[in-house]
Amino acid sequence: MRKRDLLTPIGITLGFVMIMLAIISKGGSNATSFFDISSIFIVIGGLIASLLINFKMEHIKMTNKVLKEAFRKHDQKLPELIRLFIRLSERARREGILALENELDEVEDPFIRKGILLTVDGIEPDVIHDIMSAEITAIEDRHYRGRLIIEKCGEYAPAWGMIGTLVGLVLMLNTLQDPSTLGPSMAVALLTTLYGTVLANLVFIPMASKLENKTEEEVFLKQVIIEGVIGVQSGQNPRILEEKLSAFLSSDASLEEEDDAQASIARESFHEA
Repeated sequence: MRKRDLLTPIGITLGFVMIMLAIISKGGSNATSFFDISSIFIVIGGLIASLLINFKMEHIKMTNKVLKEAFRKHDQKLPELIRLFIRLSERARREGILALENELDEVEDPFIRKGILLTVDGIEPDVIHDIMSAEITAIEDRHYRGRLIIEKCGEYAPAWGMIGTLVGLVLMLNTLQDPSTLGPSMAVALLTTLYGTVLANLVFIPMASKLENKTEEEVFLKQVIIEGVIGVQSGQNPRILEEKLSAFLSSDASLEEEDDAQASIARESFHEA
């Protein structure tokens, strides 16, 4: 299940608000001078042109989908996965591997469903590992190609900002005979660098890093799923499987789960009393 990741829009909005507050507090009535349509055309237009040159159209069409991923988060947690595979292992040992097919209706994750189906079909553990690992490799490659567009935007935006500044400086030097135009011309020339730098460091580079972190988390969880599927298929004791999968938990998560378990036991004892 995916939910909205509010930290991304909050961070971007907060960054722009802080910049605007700084401009207004120091610029006052001159705050409007920080808006220049020609500078926007140079940065945004140049950025789009560079992407068209660098990528295929089918990759560029993925940009919107990739950007949406930065505003979503996966609600799949490792302790829940461990409990799921313990339940599957207990049922497989009690009723047989074929009984796992009845669990498919309760499993939403297609990767876990695939692993269960491979297990029910009697595929060897090594083959299951190879099939599911190949899918992880494909996911990493797909995510990388999508993230690469955002990373390139972070590289190109400051460069096009500098190009706009150079254009503005050339235009300024052509009017040196009128000293009164030097200040405003220099300000306009620097705006493109400001726009490019803000877009790169507030939007594109942080967003690309977040997407990379999301990929690493997803791959980590899928590797745990592979270990769980193979453990269930090979008929491992549920307690041994629990110990094996719990090794993937951080120490903080382990302590949290232990506290939850103790709280649950305390509640049951209270009700019995």
